[in-house]
Amino acid sequence: MSLRALCLSTICASSLLAGLANPVISLAATDESSPVPQKVKPSSAPRTQPAHTPVKNADPTAENTPDATPGQHEDIVVTAARKNRMYVSSGGDLGALGNKKGLDVPFNIRSYNSSLILNQQSQTLGDVLLNDPTVRTTMGYGNYAQLFQIRGFTLYGDDVAIDGLYGVTPRQLVSPQLYDSVQVLNGASAFLNGAAPGGSAIGGNVNLIPKRAGATDITRITGDYTSSGQGGGAFDISRRFGKDHAFGFRFNAAGMDGETAIKDERHDDVALGAAFDWHNDDTRIDMNMNYQKQQVFGGRSAIIVSSLATDMPAPKATSPSENWGQRWAYTDLSYLFGTLNIEHDFGSHITAYGKFGAQSGNEMGNYATTTLTNSRTGDGTVGAMADAYNVMNEATQAGVRAHVNTGPIKHEINAGGSAIWEESDAAYSMSLVSNAGNIYHPTQFTPSETYSGGNLNNPGRVAWNKLYSFFLSDTMTFWHDRIALTGGFRYQDILSDSYAYGTGTLSTHYDAAAFSPVIGLVIHPVKHAALYFNRIQGLSAGQTVGATYVNAGQVFAPYQSTQYEVGAKYDVGRFAAGVAFFQTSMPQGMTEAYGNTGQEIYTQDGKQRNRGMELTFNGEILRGLRFNGGLTLIDAKQVHTTGGTYDGKTVIGVPNYTINGNLEYDVPFVKGLTLVGRVISTGKQQFNNANTTHLPAWSRFDLGARYTFLAAKKPLTARFEVDNIGNQRYWASVYQSDLVMGDPETFKFSISADL
Repeated sequence: MSLRALCLSTICASSLLAGLANPVISLAATDESSPVPQKVKPSSAPRTQPAHTPVKNADPTAENTPDATPGQHEDIVVTAARKNRMYVSSGGDLGALGNKKGLDVPFNIRSYNSSLILNQQSQTLGDVLLNDPTVRTTMGYGNYAQLFQIRGFTLYGDDVAIDGLYGVTPRQLVSPQLYDSVQVLNGASAFLNGAAPGGSAIGGNVNLIPKRAGATDITRITGDYTSSGQGGGAFDISRRFGKDHAFGFRFNAAGMDGETAIKDERHDDVALGAAFDWHNDDTRIDMNMNYQKQQVFGGRSAIIVSSLATDMPAPKATSPSENWGQRWAYTDLSYLFGTLNIEHDFGSHITAYGKFGAQSGNEMGNYATTTLTNSRTGDGTVGAMADAYNVMNEATQAGVRAHVNTGPIKHEINAGGSAIWEESDAAYSMSLVSNAGNIYHPTQFTPSETYSGGNLNNPGRVAWNKLYSFFLSDTMTFWHDRIALTGGFRYQDILSDSYAYGTGTLSTHYDAAAFSPVIGLVIHPVKHAALYFNRIQGLSAGQTVGATYVNAGQVFAPYQSTQYEVGAKYDVGRFAAGVAFFQTSMPQGMTEAYGNTGQEIYTQDGKQRNRGMELTFNGEILRGLRFNGGLTLIDAKQVHTTGGTYDGKTVIGVPNYTINGNLEYDVPFVKGLTLVGRVISTGKQQFNNANTTHLPAWSRFDLGARYTFLAAKKPLTARFEVDNIGNQRYWASVYQSDLVMGDPETFKFSISADL
C-alpha cells in the first residue's frame, strides 16, 4: 500500500474511533434507512407536496442524550442496522414515460440502492452489477474498460446513462460511490431513451441516479481496505435547510489507492460529487456536478483469442492473481460531468420538464495487448499502443406530461424531444512489431511505438456525432385502472462524421433517420400482480460501405432490432418477483458474392436472434432473511451468416444461463450482526463461431458479515467480505473473442460511522 493510502486509512480509522463531534442522530426514515422498500413515485403525475419534504420526528428519542438507557442504545443499533439493509426495488426512470413503479409498466426494470453499494464496498459499476442475474461484465478491447452484456447483447460504457441522459457518463470505468441507485432496464429502449450514441443498448441499458439530499441529514465517514494493498476512505454529508427545508445539499468524496489482488496491478481512484436542489409546491430543480479520476498501472487486460481455431487455454494453467500485462502499461481517466433537471406543474394535470447534461473527458494510456497463438503453451504476441482521447459531450431532453380523461378512459400523454452532441479528439502511437509473450510465463519488454496518427500532446478531431429525436405516446388506463395500454413512437435522426487522424480531413459522413414504435400492455388481475406484453425496438447507426465492395459508398439506414416480451410480476412492497420471456432479432452486416464477378457486396442481411427467460426475486423471505437474485436462460443464435456457414450456431461468449443469489440474515441473538453471502454462476460460452469448443460453466462464492455497534454513543458499522472463496480458477468471459480471467480471492474490510 502506498504511503498516501496508508495515511488516508489511518486518518479515517482514527476519526471513527474518536467519535468526532456529537451531532443528534435522527431516526426518521429515508430512502436509505427505511426498513420497508419505498414505492417509486411516478413523476408523470403532478406532485401534491414538495419532492423532499422531511419526515418530522415528533418524538425525539432519549438515546441521543447522555443518560440514555441500555435498551434505548439497542434501538439505535437496530435502526442503524436497518439503514444498511440490501434494498432492490422494482421500478425506476423509463425515459419518455418518466419515473414509474415496476408493477405499472410493461418492462422489466430494477434499482439497486446506495446501501448495497456501500456494504459491498463496490469500486466500479461492474461490482454493483455482480448482483444482477441478467447482467454479465466483461472488458473492452486492449484496455481496462468495462463492458456489460444484457440479454446476450453488448452495452458499452459510452451508453450508460445518468438521469436518463446519454453521453454524460464516464466512458470506461464508473465510480459507483456517487450514485443513490443503479437502475437496470432489460430489453430494447429506442422509444424510451432514444438511440444510444455508442450504438449498443440493444438488450438493455443502465441508468445512474446521483445522490441528492434526502429527508434525513447524513454525516458519514468510511475507511476501507482491500487486498492486497488498497486503502482509502469516503465522506458523505447531506443537509436540508431553509423554509420548509426547500433547499438541499449533498457532498460525496471517495478515494482508494494501492495494489489490487492481481499481482503488480495498481489502482488509484478519486471521485467527488456535489448535488443541489430546491423545490416549492409547483417547481423542482436539482443539479449535480461530479469529478472522477481513475488510474490503472500495470493492469491485466483481456486476451485476444480470435486467431485460435479450436483449442482454448485451460483456466487451471494459471493463477487467478497472475498478471500477463506489462508494468509500463497504464490508463489515466479524468472526467468532469454533471446534470441539471427542472420540473414545473401547470395546475394539476400538466407537468413540463427539461434536462441538460455535459461531460468533458480526458483519457491517456499506454496499452499492452496480448494475442494468444497457442493455447497449450500459452505463447502469443504482445502489441503496444499509446493513446490520447478527449471527449466533449452535451445532452438535453425536454417534454410535457399531461393527464386527461375521455369518458371512462384516463390518458397520460407524453411528448418531447432530445438531442446529443459529441465531439471526440484522438491520437495514437503504436509499435509495428509485436513482441513475443506468454500468459503462463510473462516477460517484460520496452515498447517501441514508432507509427503514429496525430499528436498525442494535442489530439485532433476524429469524430463528430449528433443525435436528434422527438417522441409522442399515450398511455390509456381503464377498467378501474386494471388495464393500461401504451402506444407511441420516437423519430430519431443520426448524423455522424469521422475524420482522418492527424490531418482532420472528413473521411465518412452518415445521415439517416428512422421511426421507433412501441406498444405495451399491462393487466392487473389482482392488486399486487400484473401481466404484461411489449413490442419495442433497439436502434443503432447503419454503415457506410467501404471502397472494397461493389456497393462502395452506400449509406444504410439505422439497424432496427425488434423485441417481443411477455411476462408477469408480483410486488407487495417487502417482496417482489417477476418472470419474462423475450425474443430480440438484431440485423448485422455481412458480405455476399456479387454474381459470378468474383466481387463482393456488403449488405445488412445478417441476423442474430436471442431468445430467453428471466426470473428475478428480491425482498424479505422471512423476518430478518432477505434475498436478491434470479435466473436467466439465453439461446443466442446466428440466424443468417455469410454463405450460411454458421447458421444455427450459438453466438460467441453468450452463456446459456446465468444465476445470481444474494442472501442477508440478521442474527437474532446478536443485535446488529448480519451475515451475507452471494453466489454467481455462469453457463458455458462458445469459444468460436463453429461451436467446436466452449468455456466451461463456472461458479463463484462470496461470504461476509457486517456488525453495527455503538462507540461514543454513535453507530458504527464494520464490514468484512471475501470474494471468490477458495480462489476459484475460471475464465469469466470470452465475449467478442476477448478472453477475460475471473478475479482472484479478494478480502475487503471497511468501517463507517454515521455521526
